[in-house]
Amino acid sequence: MQLCKTQAQFLRQGQPLAPGVPLWKVVPTRDEEGRPVSDFMMIIPGLAKRPPLIIDATLQRVQRVLGRYQEVVFANFNLRLNLLWVSVRNKPGITLEVAAAIKVRVPEALLVAPKLER
Repeated sequence: MQLCKTQAQFLRQGQPLAPGVPLWKVVPTRDEEGRPVSDFMMIIPGLAKRPPLIIDATLQRVQRVLGRYQEVVFANFNLRLNLLWVSVRNKPGITLEVAAAIKVRVPEALLVAPKLER
């Protein structure tokens, strides 16, 4: 796993993303065994405007959390959008578990979810 200044990538396998490649072209939809994967997004508001040392430290905390989960098959952080995309193998509750673990290490991180009207 490695970090880039403009776009941090956390990949378990395969080639790193090239700048400007749309995620829909590289995000896996299935794991190695052909099973569908689930995705979630988190934003870290204002991270791109922070000093480089803060950005690096924050991304390293996220990377350490993701590295603890065998279910994580793909992750990408778009610094311009302050957006973390994570793909995980399907397992009941894994999306919230991983998102909560990130939130513990990076309290400003917010899970992106639809707003449901009543």
